[in-house]
Amino acid sequence: MTIAQKQLITATVPVLKENGVLLTTHFYKRMFTHNPELKNMFNMGNQQSGKQQTALAMAVLAYAENIANPSVLLPVVDRIGHKHTSLDIRPEHYMIVGHHLLASIKEVLGDAATEEIIDAWGAAYQQLAELMSGHEAKLYEQQTLQPNGWTGWRPFKIGQKKAESAEITSFYLYPTDGGKVTPHIPGQYISIRTFLPELNLNQARQYSISSAPNQEYYRISVNREKGTTLDTNGLISNYLHDFVNQGDVVNLTSPAGNFVLTEKTTAPIVLISGGVGLTPLMSMLQSLTDNNHDQPVTWLHGCRNKSVHAFKDQLNEITSTNSNVKQYTFYNVLTPEDKTSGILEGYLDINHIPELTEHPDTSYFICGPSAFIQKQFLDLKAKGVAKESIFFGEFGPQLLNLI
Repeated sequence: MTIAQKQLITATVPVLKENGVLLTTHFYKRMFTHNPELKNMFNMGNQQSGKQQTALAMAVLAYAENIANPSVLLPVVDRIGHKHTSLDIRPEHYMIVGHHLLASIKEVLGDAATEEIIDAWGAAYQQLAELMSGHEAKLYEQQTLQPNGWTGWRPFKIGQKKAESAEITSFYLYPTDGGKVTPHIPGQYISIRTFLPELNLNQARQYSISSAPNQEYYRISVNREKGTTLDTNGLISNYLHDFVNQGDVVNLTSPAGNFVLTEKTTAPIVLISGGVGLTPLMSMLQSLTDNNHDQPVTWLHGCRNKSVHAFKDQLNEITSTNSNVKQYTFYNVLTPEDKTSGILEGYLDINHIPELTEHPDTSYFICGPSAFIQKQFLDLKAKGVAKESIFFGEFGPQLLNLI
């Protein structure tokens, strides 16, 4: 890109701040009209809710604001790259997206989209596409170099289906070819693809791996979405609960994601989960205990009540057999039995756990609904925890920008 083109991109920042979501909404509508086959690749639930349009608008704005030095966005590039490889997105898809993005800029901005601005955005998008596809090529290569690694979609058989709570069910997934699997990094997710008759589309969703790393299987633990009107994401979770059974075959991509437990960590660990956010943290905890992590590990979990508390018995067993592991559980409303079991009442509040700040080198991992993550992040910072020590995993398109 030329200096003049970068200046033009920077000049469009105010327009993006005001009209970013309008632009991305138009873009997706246009792309799906001209390339309806891409509906099989994109999450139509996030389209329905508007989350994907907002996330893309935020990403485009961040890119424009940092066009002079896009290297500062490498952490974002890495996170998005993991998501793209989990959906088997390839360089040719960037060509389609770029075509519709530039056309949308012309159509939304009208006369304000001069030839110079379109050329500048064309160059900017080409730079971004090369950055993204180059990074993703490295991720794909890493997947193939892993023991038992693969790229693209691979068929897996449901070896076991197990209810973990009133709302969460685990699925144990084994390769149909009888081969081994790539041991994941604790915290990673896999994509599962299935056909939705209601939409006449294939749809893929990411689910955290809730088992410890191994070479035999992956376990995902899926929360059943409830409500009188379910979006497409709810249709997927209910389809898995109601229609996918032991022996059925689904397609998976390799483990991906950068919300992961630091390899060979020797520091104390705090795991903070809300609801189904406990799934990636279960993998982390099991990995820590399997590898004889000798530093303090503290688990904090919040959910509505005992009936929806997944893995409760397994967590109790882990804490009873590992002296360095402690757990604190919050239920919204307690029964008399809960009170005698040491369960805390109300929403999870780290201020009720004063010993959390005893170890300055502690790493904190948070997963749960967006509002939950934000509260825990801010409460930890208020306690003096450095933001560099706090890691969070947000399900779906990342909308949180915590600093």
